[in-house]
Amino acid sequence: MHDLLPDGEDIRRAVKWISGNLQDNPDQPAMPLVNEAIFKFDLSPRDADFLIGFYSKRKE
Repeated sequence: MHDLLPDGEDIRRAVKWISGNLQDNPDQPAMPLVNEAIFKFDLSPRDADFLIGFYSKRKE
Protein backbone atom coordinates (compact mmCIF):
# COMPACT_ATOMS: atom_id res chain seq x y z
CA MET A 1 0.00 0.00 0.00
CA HIS A 2 2.96 2.33 0.45
CA ASP A 3 3.06 2.86 -3.32
CA LEU A 4 -0.20 4.81 -3.18
CA LEU A 5 1.27 7.73 -1.25
CA PRO A 6 4.42 9.70 -1.97
CA ASP A 7 7.16 9.49 0.62
CA GLY A 8 7.01 11.96 3.46
CA GLU A 9 5.31 12.33 6.77
CA ASP A 10 3.62 15.63 5.89
CA ILE A 11 1.65 14.16 2.99
CA ARG A 12 0.62 11.19 5.12
CA ARG A 13 -0.59 13.50 7.88
CA ALA A 14 -2.47 15.61 5.34
CA VAL A 15 -4.27 12.58 3.86
CA LYS A 16 -5.11 11.34 7.35
CA TRP A 17 -6.45 14.79 8.32
CA ILE A 18 -8.56 15.12 5.16
CA SER A 19 -9.88 11.58 5.49
CA GLY A 20 -10.81 12.18 9.12
CA ASN A 21 -12.73 15.33 8.21
CA LEU A 22 -14.53 13.56 5.37
CA GLN A 23 -15.39 10.67 7.66
CA ASP A 24 -16.92 13.07 10.18
CA ASN A 25 -18.88 14.90 7.47
CA PRO A 26 -19.06 12.83 4.24
CA ASP A 27 -21.26 15.37 2.44
CA GLN A 28 -18.68 18.16 2.51
CA PRO A 29 -16.65 18.80 -0.64
CA ALA A 30 -13.07 17.53 -0.50
CA MET A 31 -11.32 20.30 -2.42
CA PRO A 32 -11.64 23.01 0.27
CA LEU A 33 -10.08 20.53 2.71
CA VAL A 34 -7.32 19.75 0.22
CA ASN A 35 -6.54 23.44 -0.18
CA GLU A 36 -6.47 23.92 3.58
CA ALA A 37 -4.25 20.85 4.06
CA ILE A 38 -1.73 22.11 1.49
CA PHE A 39 -1.08 25.17 3.66
CA LYS A 40 -1.66 23.53 7.05
CA PHE A 41 0.98 20.86 6.41
CA ASP A 42 3.25 23.09 4.26
CA LEU A 43 3.25 20.61 1.38
CA SER A 44 5.63 20.74 -1.54
CA PRO A 45 4.20 21.45 -5.01
CA ARG A 46 4.62 17.75 -5.86
CA ASP A 47 2.68 16.66 -2.77
CA ALA A 48 0.03 19.33 -3.40
CA ASP A 49 -0.44 18.02 -6.96
CA PHE A 50 -0.76 14.51 -5.60
CA LEU A 51 -3.48 15.55 -3.13
CA ILE A 52 -5.40 17.50 -5.75
CA GLY A 53 -5.29 14.57 -8.18
CA PHE A 54 -6.13 11.99 -5.53
CA TYR A 55 -9.16 13.83 -4.17
CA SER A 56 -10.39 15.18 -7.51
CA LYS A 57 -11.28 11.59 -8.38
CA ARG A 58 -13.59 11.49 -5.34
CA LYS A 59 -17.26 11.89 -6.16
CA GLU A 60 -18.37 15.30 -4.91
